[in-house]
Amino acid sequence: MAINPISPLNINGLGSVGGAPKTPASGNLEKAGQSFEKMLSSLDQSQKNSDELVKQLSLGESTDLHTVMIGLEENDVNFRVAMAIRDKLVDAYREVMRMQI
Repeated sequence: MAINPISPLNINGLGSVGGAPKTPASGNLEKAGQSFEKMLSSLDQSQKNSDELVKQLSLGESTDLHTVMIGLEENDVNFRVAMAIRDKLVDAYREVMRMQI
């Protein structure tokens, strides 16, 4: 079974070092959006794979319990990473909204 890791968002260029935040180019935002979309599709695929493994085990088509458990744990880790990234994005959004112009 292949392990599909969730890659972190590629948001290079969305901030600056030691100064006021710079305005991101629309291309950088587009890349970040595509990376987030890839992460969500990877999470969806992981969920589908683990569901299929459980279905096969319940129907008796698969006798390898280890593979099923590994798939379920992989999905759990992917889900936790996605939730952590979501939480960080929400925190960043709230921080930007609190900034005074």
